[in-house]
Amino acid sequence: MDNKEEATFQFYSSQNLIFLTGRKAKNLEELLSGIKEVEEMSIYYHSHHYLDQREFLSPEPPNDFFYWITHDLQNKVLGEVVASIDLRQMHSLKEIQSRIVEVIERSLMQNVEASLTNVSPGEEFLFMSVRTFVYPTKYTAASLSEFRYCLRSVPINSIYFHIFGTRFNKSLSSMSEWLSTSLNEVELAQKIEKIDPYTITLENLRDALIRIVEKRLMEKNNA
Repeated sequence: MDNKEEATFQFYSSQNLIFLTGRKAKNLEELLSGIKEVEEMSIYYHSHHYLDQREFLSPEPPNDFFYWITHDLQNKVLGEVVASIDLRQMHSLKEIQSRIVEVIERSLMQNVEASLTNVSPGEEFLFMSVRTFVYPTKYTAASLSEFRYCLRSVPINSIYFHIFGTRFNKSLSSMSEWLSTSLNEVELAQKIEKIDPYTITLENLRDALIRIVEKRLMEKNNA
């Protein structure tokens, strides 16, 4: 890769193919076994799919494990603990998987009877998974002003992919990596990293990114 390619940020987008794994759970013990044994992309789907459906609305983050434990198993205490796992602190899908397993195992040790509570037929947890197809958009940026233009113009799926998808796909540079290495905008990259993308809508996330970049452009113009 030559220097020009390294200095240009390619915006990607993605489409997901969602499918049933054939595995289901009727109680907490079966849920735990499933979480331990399913592929990591199943963990990704159940912990992240609500985010790319949340373009304009911002409900409480309902990862699927939290929802099922709370509403179907009626175990609100454990559900709250699962919901409180800070995904921003997780650096891999394996880490998310291990953390959820740890929380459920601790709960079962404290309340063995909870593992024997079955949901009614038809309310089982269905393990899903996903295949993500990544493709380049027509948008590229070689400067901060071009980067701002692209942020305004790319489809919302591209914003989702570059904030969430690249966290677990290290084959592509993240926005922050490109800003710090290609444009030497280390402080700007750090500000982007501090945004909590799990608590706002995708459009608000886009707006937050644009505001940070615009502020930096104004600083450079006034220098």
